[in-house]
Amino acid sequence: QVRLVESGGGLVQAGGSLRLSCAVGANIFSFQGMAWYRQPLGKQREFVASIRILLGGHTNYADSVKGRFTISKDGAKNTVYLQMDSLKPDDTGVYYCSRGRFIGGNYVSDSWGQGTQVTVSS
Repeated sequence: QVRLVESGGGLVQAGGSLRLSCAVGANIFSFQGMAWYRQPLGKQREFVASIRILLGGHTNYADSVKGRFTISKDGAKNTVYLQMDSLKPDDTGVYYCSRGRFIGGNYVSDSWGQGTQVTVSS
């Protein structure tokens, strides 16, 4: 387990932007990957974006957020970010940061943060 603390959530109007931060309580260069997930109220948690910490920092996104969200990392600060632009009401949910590994090309989480609420009003 590793300590992951999300911040930056809040209430924003549709079309607006937010930047989420995930402060990691360890050296992120010891990890294979990090990711963001979200869970709308009453629904299952879903993948949003992932980033390989090494190997060129390759990123992957859910189709629903491609072109609007950007995942990035700052190794000096041991922090992972999720820049969210052109937000839609369907983006509403609790956003979770995760640490994980890539198995057969698929991201598998093994640690989670406590989550931060994002609410997009229409």
